[in-house]
Parts: sequence; C-alpha cells; structure tokens
Amino acid sequence: MNDKELFENNCFPLFWLEDEEHFEKPAMQRKDLQTLLAELEDIKNKIDEISAREWHLARLVKYHNEGFTR
Repeated sequence: MNDKELFENNCFPLFWLEDEEHFEKPAMQRKDLQTLLAELEDIKNKIDEISAREWHLARLVKYHNEGFTR
C-alpha cells in the first residue's frame, strides 16, 4: 500500500499530523556524583535485602524438605 491508500483507508496513526518535536527523546539527565553514589548505595542495600530473604527462604525450604514440619 502506498501513502495515499493508507490515508484513504484511515490507517494513519492519530498523531500523524502533530509536530515531530513532540516525539523526540528527552535530553539525557545528568546527575552529580553524590546523587549517583546515593542511588548506587540504595541499589546495593536492596540487593543485600533480597539476598537475605532468598537465604531465609532457602533455609525454610530445607527444613521443610528434611521433615522439620513433622
């Protein structure tokens, strides 16, 4: 199909007439070193918390499988 056929069949997206600037990617946000280090520390803490939960669940499964719940 060519563009004319697409247009006549109403196959254009709703925003086809809008400004292309509206759909450009936003500019990359730059952060200072302290902000990045704080975010990295938060991620590290979340990973540590998830690891602790995983370890706890593994122990519960082990106890369950070994008959601890008898």
